[in-house]
Amino acid sequence: MMRQYLTLKKQAGKHLLLYRMGDFYELFYDDAERAARMLNLTLTKRGSSAGEPIPMAGVPFHSLEGYLARLVALGESIAICEQIGDPATSKGPVERQIVRLVTPGTLTDDALLPAKADRLIAAMWHARLGREHRVGLAWMNLANGSFQVTECAPEMLESELYRVAPAELLHAEKQNVSSQLDCTLSSLPDWHFELDAANRLLLKHFEIDSVASFGMADMPAATCAAGALLYYVSQTQSQALSHIQAIRVDQAGEYVVLDPVTRKNLELTRTLSGEDSPTLFSTLDHCHTPMGSRLLRHWLHHPLRDNAEVLARQQAIAALLDDAQADPLQVRTGLDALQQVLRRLPDVERIATRIALRSVRPRELASLRDALAQLPALVAVLQTSFVSTGRLEHLAKLLVLPQALSDCLAQAIAPEPALQVRDGGVIAQGFDEELDTLRRLASDSGDFLLELEARERTRTGIPNLKVEYNRVHGFFIEVSKGQADKVPVDYRRRQTLKNAERFITPELKEWEDKVLSAKDRSLAREKWLFEQVLDVLNPHVPALSECARALAQVDVLASLAEHARRNDWVAPELSSAPEITIEAGRHPVVENSIERFTPNDCELTPARRMLLITGPNMGGKSTYMRQVALIALLARTGSFVPAKQARIGELDRIFTRIGAADDLAGGRSTFMMEMTETAAILAASTSQSLVLMDEIGRGTSTYDGLALAWAIAHRLLSHNLSLTLFATHYFEITRLAAQVEGAANVHLAATDSAGGIVFLHEVRPGPASRSYGIQVAQRAGIPASVIRHATRELAQLEAQGESTPQLDLFSAPPVEDTVEPEASVPAPSEQLQKALALHEAFASIDPDQLSPREAHALLYQLLQDHA
Repeated sequence: MMRQYLTLKKQAGKHLLLYRMGDFYELFYDDAERAARMLNLTLTKRGSSAGEPIPMAGVPFHSLEGYLARLVALGESIAICEQIGDPATSKGPVERQIVRLVTPGTLTDDALLPAKADRLIAAMWHARLGREHRVGLAWMNLANGSFQVTECAPEMLESELYRVAPAELLHAEKQNVSSQLDCTLSSLPDWHFELDAANRLLLKHFEIDSVASFGMADMPAATCAAGALLYYVSQTQSQALSHIQAIRVDQAGEYVVLDPVTRKNLELTRTLSGEDSPTLFSTLDHCHTPMGSRLLRHWLHHPLRDNAEVLARQQAIAALLDDAQADPLQVRTGLDALQQVLRRLPDVERIATRIALRSVRPRELASLRDALAQLPALVAVLQTSFVSTGRLEHLAKLLVLPQALSDCLAQAIAPEPALQVRDGGVIAQGFDEELDTLRRLASDSGDFLLELEARERTRTGIPNLKVEYNRVHGFFIEVSKGQADKVPVDYRRRQTLKNAERFITPELKEWEDKVLSAKDRSLAREKWLFEQVLDVLNPHVPALSECARALAQVDVLASLAEHARRNDWVAPELSSAPEITIEAGRHPVVENSIERFTPNDCELTPARRMLLITGPNMGGKSTYMRQVALIALLARTGSFVPAKQARIGELDRIFTRIGAADDLAGGRSTFMMEMTETAAILAASTSQSLVLMDEIGRGTSTYDGLALAWAIAHRLLSHNLSLTLFATHYFEITRLAAQVEGAANVHLAATDSAGGIVFLHEVRPGPASRSYGIQVAQRAGIPASVIRHATRELAQLEAQGESTPQLDLFSAPPVEDTVEPEASVPAPSEQLQKALALHEAFASIDPDQLSPREAHALLYQLLQDHA
């Protein structure tokens, strides 16, 4: 047995090998020790090798999915070895083989997959084409059959990987991967990425003459990645990948580019602290099907540049809302009816995939049968309740499936099937005459047993004789100890109990063999029939997958319409010019978290490209900047937006430089990270980009930071020409609006009150007059003595600032090769000297140590000394 195990382990390589032995999957040697640590299993010993006990750990076969889920979550890959031979006829160890590989990116089982997120697997290949370096990227969603490729420049790889967000990334052994993406890295020999081999594999799988059929004629790097990916995935499945039927080329200019930092800062699907909510996705997700939630997540991470597709989605949402708003007194609208039907649908997309992979379970087919019965009602609602749009008409057509598919499921699958085929009770009564006969033979034994029991009581004269059955001993005749002497000679003893004897007769033995073989034959017949049903369903998988994608779109559109109805969102106007004009805009997430949100306007156009935003900490600058970016992003996904009205132009990228972070492992400080992100923005942003810059230059000295912030703002304004929101506490930068065309000052209003600072959260024209930093610190709980000390220091610094050149830092270019003589530095005025002396006197006072009388006397003394 161990020889067989070691042979299979060699095939499994670095994967954990789960070796089936009876009712358990066992692991040995290093695999056992690793699994015991990760799964908290009991580590035992079995046999010995080279005089040392062999470590062993195991999991019950009926609990496999739970353990697989935990291993995959830890980034492990697993090889599952099953018994394929018959133990009754095998000589020596039962024949076994590896039937399935489970890796983080090749999951298809419902229990292993997150319901509202996709688990993708990707492959990348760096290629040199002449003087140009290109990276080919291919990715596959095995759970729904999508297969996509793209090529990009090496500097764009990180953004592309974060956009795709694979759970597993394949790469060549000799090509290092430095991505910070949270995924499992799997290396393959370089020959897996060889172009000719990749071409042959792709042509054979898709049965085509050239990859040009998919638009990949000039994409050799992507072809290499796609070939390696298809080969790897096919090795993990025991069935052909029949549901992978095409490759789609992802064009670089199709989406608004969001780099990893922007995706994080905008909190699209995960908060800055790593939580799943509150995020933009969790706020908008009113979907009633898992496939709808997954598509919504995809749309939010893939805002579109093309106005035509965005407008088609927007018009569909408007149609759903027109019916809902037509009559406010309606108890139930078409949108409500649509959601009611969607609520009863299962995950059709993943069920279709498991039919193709022949891993679908009986209850999933039952839920699919019930779902197909709901589709006509869904189509009727789409066709009769809403204003007709091209998108809704197209989706309604895709929801019409062949009647043969529904008929097959309705006739073949039992109303309430068992969980597994091996349990029986999966095929419906009346579907197969032979199966019905075997079932009757196996189950209708009651009359025969009653008749036998009555006959034997009469023949033996034993009134308490019973004919019974259990799973261990089969059928038997039970007689009490006191009546055992009346047993006929043809009875054969089967079991002796304390108070009874159990016997078998030739007639009962013959009946037992007949009944038990009927049960075995019934299960075998049912398993065979289930496979025949899958054969009938398999040709319908493409249509079923197309229907599932249409259902997902209907669900997302209904979800966005529902959110717009609940929160008074409006359809944004789309334009081809780079512009963002918002009237009374709101933050889509924050407005659901507080009682009253203060709306604000925003105007960014080619003539007004930069807003210089000043105001106090906690005043709402970051919220305002993020809400503008999120409104623009929502508009580019086709959604309605939280505003009174909005006009959003075409955007190519959204950049954000918000917050403070460091990379200690990489040796980069907070300021270095800030400058690195800023450098990327300056290098890549264009006149069609939206740029959010928050507090640039705060990580270094005042003059350094101010100089950098000024130069960066000037560069964005004069060279990149980007639509920019530039928040700062350097009030000197507000002079930029007067010196360079295209910049404007706005500020977040705040005011002092008896209770302290009050944030108004209103965006008003012009620069702010103060930062209110000390007041914010006071509200945060800084001790009163520290606040008083800070107030004194601030007054002194502001007084000293009259003689410093800070305000004139950018007023004139520096004069080279000149040195100002020391005598040219003006002496402080008499008034300034008195003010400084008074500040020093105040600084030496500790009011907490003074009595009222002492304080009164000290005040008179100060008035006398500094009059």
